[in-house]
Formats: sequence, structure tokens, C-alpha cells
Amino acid sequence: MAESDAQHERVAEAASPPDVLPAASILDRLPDGVALVEVGPPAADDATRVVWSNERFASWCSPRKPEGCGFFAALAQPEIEGSETCPFATAVETGRVASATLRTTAGRYLDLLATPISGTRQVVAAVRDVTHTMLEQQKRAAIHQAGQKLADLSPAELADMTVQERIDLLKSNIIHYARDLLQFDVVEIRLLDQKTGRLEPLLAEGMQPEAEARILYARPEHNGVTGYVAATGRSYRCADTTKDPLYLEGCKGAKSSLTVPLMLHDQVIGTFNVESPEPGGFTATDLQFLEIFSRDVAAALNTLELLVAEKASTAAESVEAIHGAVALPVDDILNDAVNVMEKYIGHDADVVERLQRILRNARDIKQVIQRVGEKMTPSSAHAQARQAERRPTLARRRILVVDADEQVRAAAHTLLERYGCTVETARDGGEAASMVRAALGREAYDVIIADIRLPDMSGYQLLLKLQEILDHVPLVLMTGFGYDPGHSIVKARQAGIDLVLFKPFRIDQLLDTVERALAAPRAV
Repeated sequence: MAESDAQHERVAEAASPPDVLPAASILDRLPDGVALVEVGPPAADDATRVVWSNERFASWCSPRKPEGCGFFAALAQPEIEGSETCPFATAVETGRVASATLRTTAGRYLDLLATPISGTRQVVAAVRDVTHTMLEQQKRAAIHQAGQKLADLSPAELADMTVQERIDLLKSNIIHYARDLLQFDVVEIRLLDQKTGRLEPLLAEGMQPEAEARILYARPEHNGVTGYVAATGRSYRCADTTKDPLYLEGCKGAKSSLTVPLMLHDQVIGTFNVESPEPGGFTATDLQFLEIFSRDVAAALNTLELLVAEKASTAAESVEAIHGAVALPVDDILNDAVNVMEKYIGHDADVVERLQRILRNARDIKQVIQRVGEKMTPSSAHAQARQAERRPTLARRRILVVDADEQVRAAAHTLLERYGCTVETARDGGEAASMVRAALGREAYDVIIADIRLPDMSGYQLLLKLQEILDHVPLVLMTGFGYDPGHSIVKARQAGIDLVLFKPFRIDQLLDTVERALAAPRAV
């Protein structure tokens, strides 16, 4: 029986719970600070007194034993941020939890929750170190603020700066903030050409020349991390460049890299790459910061493009307005000079030479206006301007438009010269014939567009007159629908002229017809 009792005792002993840690020991193991605070009358110099604290709270205090000291005095009088200036008094008076954020003289940020103990003037203070979170928030705000300043220029500054100066300023700002705010020493930004898929270098700081000159495309394979990021639109953190099959050497000796896409309206417009000489040199937080900054970089680049486009558009409109104002008066000079010259041919060589000089100078006026306009327009905009509308077959072609209507002649200048044509006009068939004779040779017209009803003759009669001058007449006739009292169109077609524009016509119809006239076979 004694043996059985002993067994029962051993079983009971084995089944009993282990020693329970005292509450104070548990609280000392918490990562947060905890203190029991006695709240005195508001008039006291320090209306709080620490009754007890755990080890974590004591580690922030000076002296290390805060019991008996005022709560704020123990923490070296931290600043209380926010609207709650006395959380302990508020907790006691309202019976509810009060909160505040404290910033210590050592630069530590502490979140305080003051929970009142019912029926007493004691408060349990739970304190958490949020320094890392607060510094991240501050840095995030600073990064966003810096991003807003990348392309932030006043109207006066914009007026005084060329496009290249704006680009240089943007590059300088990006490098400055990348270094001073993000602590990135090696930076590379490439912009994506949406048509070719090629990633063109915008700036490179700390990169090897051969890496900067490397041709990359937005493709997930064989174009490095940069090509992969541009193709997928996903950020990429390379922890060890020696083991990553995607990595292509950029900075000499780089051991890790971080690459994010430049996104604008959910579209990839480029890439932002940074590199480090240390393996695993970039954290998830670095990735977040770079993505935030890259969004502002993309917005700044877009703003710059808009400014370039705006300046290009303004310059183009100014040139067109000036050109439109002088185009018809210049045509009048040409017509009058040609008319006078025809009378003096064979009679006075000196007068003819002077008139020819007037013709050249009058024609040069429009070319000078065009050249001035090109100088006014940013060079980077020339490559983009009306790229979708370009018609290379029309460039440098000479067009004569014959119509009694001044609006038609003015519109011909505006519409055709926009595509690189040189346009001259005549009011009637006689002027047209004189202009064609004077332009024989190097100044010959590539296409002649004429109304079927001119003040002095029909379109078909003009064709006959021009056939006396030219072996091949590149004629296009214009008419309103169904209006052809002299049957000019029928007769012209019988003579081999079958290109007709019916008024009113769209710009694409005009351009297509001119191109067809240019492509028509010429007589040998």
C-alpha cells in the first residue's frame, strides 16, 4: 500500500504545472515599456510620478531607476506631438484611454497609451518605440516633397530656360535627391521608346561607360534586369549579382542592385536602377522608397514632355500665323514680278535679271520664316512633331494652286506647307501659265491644282495652255459636286488627266490626291 501511495504521489507531481513566472518578470520580458504612474494635482511641477516600471521603460530613462521620478522628467522632458498635451490628466478625468506621441532629446519617438485604473488616480502607461516607423514616414514625406520639386519651375524660370536646360536641371535634381535623401550613389535611368522597345539612357551616375552605352530592349530575356523590369512592369531586387542570371554589370564591383519601373498612368515609360558594392545592399524599405521616388520622376518627365510639346505647339502656331499673313502677299509679288518679266524678256536683260532676283528673294521670305520657326521649336520636339502624320513623299515638293477664291489659296498654304511642301498660288489661268513658264527647270512645279472654273478660262483650257509649256502636266482639277458646265472634267480625262478633288474635301483626301499625282508616270 505504501508503494502504491508513492506512485500516486509521483504521478501527481508529474502532472502538476510548472512554476508560474511572477507578473513583474513577464512584464520585464515585453518589448514595450510599461509603467505605473500616479497622477497628482495639475498645479504640481510634475503632476506624474512613476510608481513602478519594467526594464524596457527603465532602459529609456535617466537615471535608469525612474521610480519616484516624474514620468516626463524620467524621459528627459520629451516633446509631446499632436493636440493631446496632458494624456495622463485626460485619462484620469475622462476614465478613457488617452494617447500621445513623444519625441525625446535623443531623437527617439515613443507612442504612449495611458489607461486609467478605475477608482484611483493611477494610470498604466504602455510605451512603444516607433522611431523606425516615424523616420520612415518622415523620409517618405521628404521623398515625395523632393519628387514634387523635380519639375517645379515658375513661369519666369520656364521662359528663360531652354528645353536642354530644363532636362539638365531635372537630371541634377534626380541625382541630388538620390544621393542626399535616398543615399544611392550609383544611379541609372533609361526611357522606353514605345515604338522600338529600346531603352534609351537618360542619365547614368557611377556606371561604367560600356554599361551606359549598352543597347537594351524591354524584353524579359537577354537584356539584363533593366530589360526584364521594363518588359514586366515589376520591380526587381538583386541580392547577389554574382549569382543572378539576369544581372549585367553596370557599376564596377557592384554586388547588389535594385531596379524599378517608371510608371505613368499604369504604363511603363522607363526604368530606374541603383547599385551597391555590398551584397544584399537594399532592403524592402529601400524598394518602397525608390518606387515612391520613381513615380514622381515619371510625373516630372511627363511634365517636361508636355512643356516641350507646348513650346513646340506654340512655336508652330506662331510660325503658321506669320506665314499665313505673308503667304498671299508674297504670291502677289511673285505674280506681278513674273508678269512684268515676261514683257521684258528679249528686250532688257538687266531688268529681267533684277526681276529674277526679286522672285528669288520673295520665295526666300517664306523659307526664312520656316527656318526661324524651326529655331523657335525645341529640337527634341522636331522628332516628335506630327510624327504620326508625316508624309515623306510630300517633303520639299513644289505645288501651284490656282483658284480665284482667296480662302482656298490661303488654306492651300496652311494645309500643304504643314507637310513640307512649298506652295505658290495664282488667281487665274493667265497667272498660272506665267508662273509655270517662270518656274521651268529647277523651280518646276511637281503638282498643279486648279479650279475647273477660273475667271479667265476653264480648267480644261488651262490644261491646253499648260501643254504648250510642259511635256507632262501634273494637273489636279477641283470642283463642287456635279458642277462642270464646260465639261472640263470629261475633256481632261479624255486627255489623260483623271485626278479630281470634289469640294469640300478633307485634308486626307487632299494629301492622298497630291501623292497620287506625284506617283503618276511622267512622259519621257
